[in-house]
Amino acid sequence: MEFDAKKATEATVKWIRDWFEINGPGCNAIVGISGGKDSSIAAALCAEALGSDRVVGVMMPNGDQSDIDMAELLVNHLGIEHYIINIKDAFDSIIRELGDSGIEVSKDTTINLPPRLRMSTLYAVGQSRNGRVVNTCNLSEDWVGYSTRYGDSVGDFSPMSCFTTAEIRAMGRYIGLPSALVDKVPTDGLSGMSDEEKLGFTYEVLDRYIRTGEIEDPATKERIDMLHKKNLFKLRFMDCFKYDGVEVKADE
Repeated sequence: MEFDAKKATEATVKWIRDWFEINGPGCNAIVGISGGKDSSIAAALCAEALGSDRVVGVMMPNGDQSDIDMAELLVNHLGIEHYIINIKDAFDSIIRELGDSGIEVSKDTTINLPPRLRMSTLYAVGQSRNGRVVNTCNLSEDWVGYSTRYGDSVGDFSPMSCFTTAEIRAMGRYIGLPSALVDKVPTDGLSGMSDEEKLGFTYEVLDRYIRTGEIEDPATKERIDMLHKKNLFKLRFMDCFKYDGVEVKADE
């Protein structure tokens, strides 16, 4: 069945509006603006649902950011209030403290610490600006665990997590975002590689597999299935021990 971007966009906008009526009447939507398609489309959906005056964009470079002009293009296009909060001093301080404590800092630590600092920053802005933090992940990224736990994988509400990358792009076009934002090659902004280079397959192949189960290359199928299984812990509630010797009576 062909994807209906108009119907999906209108349904998502209504869902965001209804969610805020229950979980934050009068609150602002707080969006981390990277300049990529996901944060751009998430911000646009929130602006459509709540009005531009209730969307707050937060740009969080780690020192210099080569594509910050894309983030500026987005906030200017939507006319939303925005802040630039540089996380470099916090990042450098933590890395230095880890080293001074005798910890050999791994490459993955240096890659995943910035998104975790950014999420802490978003919640600081949210608590100070009467806000709810937007999770900007999509289904394609979630499917293979392409997110940082307690970083970009979290938020207060997730408007796009049931849509693939291709579907998100179609919604971005429908809602009228500049093509420079919708069609920008996705990167994590951390490793210097594109998403597809890191994953080892294209989003087109992944999206088709998710929606139809069809895939030509057995090796690619094996890799996608492995990543999906390996990263399911990022999507479920935290594993916790349930002891049979105690019970909860409060809901009875």
